[in-house]
Amino acid sequence: MEDLHWKSAITRVEPNRIALRGYPIDQLMGKISFSQGIYLALRGELPDDRIGRMIDAILVSSIDHGATPPSILAARTVASTGAPLSSAIAAGVLAISRLHGGAIEDGMEQMLSVASRADAEKVTEAEAAARVVAEAKSSKKRLSGFGHRIHTDDPRSKRLFALARELGLAGRHVTIAAALEEALAAAAGKRLPLNVDGAIAAVLCDLGFPPSVANAFFILSRVAGMVAHIEEERHREKPMRRIHPSDHEYDGPAARNVK
Repeated sequence: MEDLHWKSAITRVEPNRIALRGYPIDQLMGKISFSQGIYLALRGELPDDRIGRMIDAILVSSIDHGATPPSILAARTVASTGAPLSSAIAAGVLAISRLHGGAIEDGMEQMLSVASRADAEKVTEAEAAARVVAEAKSSKKRLSGFGHRIHTDDPRSKRLFALARELGLAGRHVTIAAALEEALAAAAGKRLPLNVDGAIAAVLCDLGFPPSVANAFFILSRVAGMVAHIEEERHREKPMRRIHPSDHEYDGPAARNVK
């Protein structure tokens, strides 16, 4: 049995007591936000309210993007068969990969490499970004986190960066994201805007998260919207229907503003 013994530093569970990173769960309940709890679980320490607000904004930014993304189509298709909620969610999550929802991890790696290059070559972030863009162009490699099939100016990216600056959390990697955007525009002769994945990548880098957990933020966020689509599919549509990927229209509430 000794050969099978192993350790975990995340949660201690004892009779009548559950402690996450040393903090009793019941004491955390009602005192911290879910986003602060995520930070605690992943980083091991309680964050301040600023970081909690920033992670909240990240999660809200990707909560849903309509019925056309592959993860939502997969979830709705499985839901239409009468499968249980867990199966439909699993199908949707399994559709999230490098080309759908995975750009955050690639974007983080990219921005961290620009920072490392600036340090190693003793140049500014803007110069390092220009060199990375030039090399990507020569090798016909697409940079992650830029451009969008629908948005020419992603409002979510602007809001995330504005909030990061407002909270005093915008750091070196937000600067690098802007430098990459400028370098891409100069190289291409037209602006390829930073999308929400790129903005999230920059903020997560500045918050100190490793790229290996980046896509978890997209998954955590998108599952909430996914459940809404699964419920709508179950209660509004015919079972086992053929789901067209784009021939649908929105008929929900009219445009309204947050007060």
